[in-house]
Amino acid sequence: MSAEDTEDGSTAEDDDDLRYFVRIGQTDLDGTKSVERSLTDMKGIGQRTARIVTEAAGIDRTATFGLLEDDEIDSVVEVVENLDSHLPEWMVNRQDDFFTGESTHIVGSDLEEQRRQDINRMQMIDSYKGIRHKRGQKVRGQRTKSTGRTEGTIGVNVERIKEEQAEDAAADEEAAAGGDAE
Repeated sequence: MSAEDTEDGSTAEDDDDLRYFVRIGQTDLDGTKSVERSLTDMKGIGQRTARIVTEAAGIDRTATFGLLEDDEIDSVVEVVENLDSHLPEWMVNRQDDFFTGESTHIVGSDLEEQRRQDINRMQMIDSYKGIRHKRGQKVRGQRTKSTGRTEGTIGVNVERIKEEQAEDAAADEEAAAGGDAE
């Protein structure tokens, strides 16, 4: 081990080549993490999907993302952009789209936008889920008798009750002292 080597075994030259941020779509990914772990920071890509992306791109999933060559990063970007062709149909996150009927896998800010549109459509047609979204109540059948309360106090405020009792006792003593003086 030479003096130029760091603790993890990489040299100072490797640190110069490291990209700290790798941009895919509209998302900045951490270049210091492994490829698989860094891909999971994107919305719509979990651990299993990230592993499929690295296998389809032909890249070692444990390699540091920021140290990859440009063509390797481009292959990862290409696989992420065409993800629905690399995933089985049961694994895509948008099966049987309402308008097109196609199954696609959406990632990044497109996923958030599509989710907002779906909720808005449910609210406009006054479906059960849409009404629950409008009211701000739980949508997926959870119990609401004791959980999900957003207004009012939670529990008993013991300190306030003791202060009120002390004020009432002081007022009673003053009234009693004022009545004895007459």
